[in-house]
Amino acid sequence: MSFRASVLTLYPDMFPGALGMSLAGRGLEAGAWSIETVQIRDFATDRHRTVDDTPAGGGAGMVLRADILASAIDHASPAGDQRPRLLMSPRGKPLTQARVRELAQGPGAVIVCGRFEGVDQRVIEARDLEEVSIGDYILSGGEPAALVLLDAIVRLLPGVMGNDESGTEESFENGLLEHPHYTRPQLFEDRPIPEVLTSGNHARIAQWRHQTALELTQMRRPDLLPAAPGKKEPGNR
Repeated sequence: MSFRASVLTLYPDMFPGALGMSLAGRGLEAGAWSIETVQIRDFATDRHRTVDDTPAGGGAGMVLRADILASAIDHASPAGDQRPRLLMSPRGKPLTQARVRELAQGPGAVIVCGRFEGVDQRVIEARDLEEVSIGDYILSGGEPAALVLLDAIVRLLPGVMGNDESGTEESFENGLLEHPHYTRPQLFEDRPIPEVLTSGNHARIAQWRHQTALELTQMRRPDLLPAAPGKKEPGNR
């Protein structure tokens, strides 16, 4: 069974976007995954196809209506659908590589793209939406975040990446940032490739990669270190 994504959005033309290209695009063509878009506005009940209203209690902006969004969700994810229902939201739980891998191992996902000031809380609760954030910043809508989420998932699906081992040797897969990479030429502007990488000693190479990953993580993302397996202080080789 391939991974099946249903994206609820006011801008369906934004999909598949970049996901229709490169490895993700080839995977889409090969049937490793599929995507459908659901236009939320199709479930509006007035002749103007209105999907939002002013926030209760006052304030700026507009809020996506619970009744209309619920109808769109019920259409995309009827009873018995085992796929998780995700809402891209800046107040959601931060997306992690571990969560991405969980999603990639499942049947797919129903992804709701918010707009305006947000989504009526009642539909979040009534339809059991899992709020997901891709970072501590605000986007114009949930569509770019949904593309990021899907890109992270799709590249882990069987047969999508050219080398299946690539997905296990990257940043966050082992709790650390990824080690530096080098390739030819041997010398670039007086900067050589580290000698250990051309030594042919695979044990030394593995040790060097782990150590440099540890040092980079301590320098740039020390918050990751308490959860990192095999943690050692930089300099202990």
